[in-house]
Amino acid sequence: MSKRLIDSKLCGTAILLALSAVFLITACTAQKPYSVRMVESEMKRCPTAADLDGMAGKLKWNYTTGLELLSFLDAAYPSARSKGPVRVPQGEPGTGIASPKAGVLEYVDAWYDAIIREDGSVGANYKKSNYSLDHVCPARTLFKLYELTGKEKYRACMDSIYIQVGSQPRTEAGAFWHKKIYPFQVWLDGLYMGEPFYAEYSATRLNSTHEKYVNFDDIADQFRISYSKCYDYATGLLRHAWDETGSMFWSDPYTGQSAHSWGRAMGWYAMALVDVLDWMPEDHPARPDMLGILHSILETLPRYADKKTGMWYQVLDCPGREGNYIESTCSAMFAYTYLKAVEKGYEPQYEKYAKRLYRSLVKTFIREEADGTITLTQCCAVAGLGGKENRSGDYDYYIHEKITENDPKGVGPFIWASLIYERI
Repeated sequence: MSKRLIDSKLCGTAILLALSAVFLITACTAQKPYSVRMVESEMKRCPTAADLDGMAGKLKWNYTTGLELLSFLDAAYPSARSKGPVRVPQGEPGTGIASPKAGVLEYVDAWYDAIIREDGSVGANYKKSNYSLDHVCPARTLFKLYELTGKEKYRACMDSIYIQVGSQPRTEAGAFWHKKIYPFQVWLDGLYMGEPFYAEYSATRLNSTHEKYVNFDDIADQFRISYSKCYDYATGLLRHAWDETGSMFWSDPYTGQSAHSWGRAMGWYAMALVDVLDWMPEDHPARPDMLGILHSILETLPRYADKKTGMWYQVLDCPGREGNYIESTCSAMFAYTYLKAVEKGYEPQYEKYAKRLYRSLVKTFIREEADGTITLTQCCAVAGLGGKENRSGDYDYYIHEKITENDPKGVGPFIWASLIYERI
């Protein structure tokens, strides 16, 4: 065979390989990212936002709906910020989702517009006198929604929710009660329900620098107190809750702590921490403490992950115990926390680990459906302590709570984790 023929064949092979590579890259980039696919899947499953979380059209001021709708807006309008009313009715080019056809803004706005009255007061089951931190959380979406729509009632609503935060009952140690019906109790869930709104409002809506710094002192104290009171020295994890009186049937009479570290409770705490850091001034003296807590959590969590998947268990402090299962909502929350800690430069050493976590999250919990939608599986529907159900917080209680799919408490964090993974 002549040298010219050999060279010609080699050249042809190289061209074919190059074309194949281009085809593969084009095919991959043409595939919609998971953040977009999950938003579109949820909107297809639930024609209105009032259908999310199994509400079947019932309007309810609900933290689960609120946080999922915020993740939708973050996917559709990634660069929107809370700096005042700027109308962006058509969305932003290049996001792959925020278009007139996608209707993300309309979908989110319809829910909030139906619940919030013209004077900014909230209908649909909200009562300030209940002092529920859960009812602070849905207002967090209003920062971005006000910017995108310019509706003054959204600004007024944020102001009224801020007033609730300012008068929220506290333990003697200074931490917010989770709800009025749970006096002297601090639940890790409440850190996410209240602190990110409190932080963003303080950073963007207050004119007084002194008031901002005082608020961030308070916010940091909420994290410090809950961390110290819920910390389990045997595991390095945080227990689900703390009763200051030590009198609740679910609490240890000496420490006031609940019996276990519940995966999603610690996931709420971790997400709240990285989200609050977005708004805390760089020069605030409490910032190093916040970053130190974050570092401790990220350093501890891998010891309790499933060895095969890298994901985390429903009962976090009992990995591999009979009846325990790897649970998607806490795993999504932890993946998001690691990814955000990397993206923000807080913990860059975890970059490879964080990316691997996300890929395992998709592989372990995302199911492709025949109609092109995707489903988040293995979600714990709900868990709590005490209340009318007399929830004990023991191991048997947690592993027998209902398991569901596409729970907003997992869908929202999955979308946020996806957005960061797609960026980095």
